[in-house]
Amino acid sequence: MANEDAIVDTGANKSAMPIVRKIGTSDLRYALATGLADFNAMPTYLVFVCVIYPVLTFIFARSIAGYEVLPFVFPLLAGYTLIGPLVAIGMYELSRRREQHIDISRMHAFEVFRSPSIVAITILALLLMVIYIGWLFAAQAIYVQFIGSEAPASIEEFARQVLTTRSGWALIVVGSGVGFVFAVVVFTLSVVSFPLLLDRDVGVTTAIQTSISSVLANPMTMAIWGVIVAAILLIGSLPAFVGLAIVLPVLGHATWHVYRRAVKWDPVVEP
Repeated sequence: MANEDAIVDTGANKSAMPIVRKIGTSDLRYALATGLADFNAMPTYLVFVCVIYPVLTFIFARSIAGYEVLPFVFPLLAGYTLIGPLVAIGMYELSRRREQHIDISRMHAFEVFRSPSIVAITILALLLMVIYIGWLFAAQAIYVQFIGSEAPASIEEFARQVLTTRSGWALIVVGSGVGFVFAVVVFTLSVVSFPLLLDRDVGVTTAIQTSISSVLANPMTMAIWGVIVAAILLIGSLPAFVGLAIVLPVLGHATWHVYRRAVKWDPVVEP
């Protein structure tokens, strides 16, 4: 029964269904400002440094040791944004605690593992990982289709193939288009679902339905939010990815406040 409740809402959960609200750009400005305030009150950049840089070091060391992985460096790093909502879940918890005026020490970011919805959160996390792996397979298939299966002889040769040939340009266009589709799917499924699961004991079905409804009810606002997130991540990635240690937690906190603006609950059950 517990696993069934984690997937679909049964019993008492049916009486406390989320309600999607219309939001605008002013709500996005509020979310960003409040997310930055949360980060200033609870700086967690060291946590993200410890998570980001071992992964990046491994990828680049492997790419230098064997050029056969060069074609997958960008898909691996770009696909990191697909699991960003999962990475930021600890930030949602800290913002939730600060909002409720309770202890906000950084170790409470791991309180998510004690959440009543941990099974549902795990199921949704696995779904994102499946999508991430699907993106990697798609990226590999696109590269083989346009460039071939032979490993590049050097970094210079790889750059020449991708940047100065028609096949390389086609690879960039098609790969970017397919990546955009993956990003839209993940964004639609997860923009409010992880914060909702952390906030309330509901099933994955309700969380995903609410996230989709939030995007459909606010298509322009959510599109702007997606562009803002992508732009900030790009800016944070440019100086050797060092900025990600700041922009990732800020975006995590801000996403919590987007959720709080976009979703409300029946006043009878609102704590």
